[in-house]
Amino acid sequence: MDRLYKTIATFFGLGYMPVAPGTFGALGGMAISCGMLYLGLTHPIWNTLHLAMALAAYLGGAWATKKLESVWGHDPSKVVIDETMGFWVSILFLPQDWRVLVAGFVVFRFFDILKPLGIRRVDNLRSHHAVMADDLLAGIFANIFLQIIVRILIPGF
Repeated sequence: MDRLYKTIATFFGLGYMPVAPGTFGALGGMAISCGMLYLGLTHPIWNTLHLAMALAAYLGGAWATKKLESVWGHDPSKVVIDETMGFWVSILFLPQDWRVLVAGFVVFRFFDILKPLGIRRVDNLRSHHAVMADDLLAGIFANIFLQIIVRILIPGF
């Protein structure tokens, strides 16, 4: 069972990357989204799948993090399922386009790394849900930012 928790928390081992594991966790989510884009999945299935994946990642990540906390401590860098989930949240309900995926990745990582607008406060909480919630919040802020760019500043994208 320990292997299952570690597989979930590290998003299939990406959390073991020696440099920037969180970036690789977000890239893992982006790779899945790129595959979905390549397969031609369209709305509404695109949004439904991303919403389901984000929800499953949040719940699975909180569960795995709680189970591993006694072994790995609170919020270790190898737990990257939170970055995967945050990326998926950042691209929800946006146009299906590779440029949106790249922008979602960049903007999400900006909010995830700098932790503005109360994200740092959530990150400082000591619970398995806080491990996931700060990235959820970063994904939400990234999504709002991208919605403004895509829908208002670049209409007809």
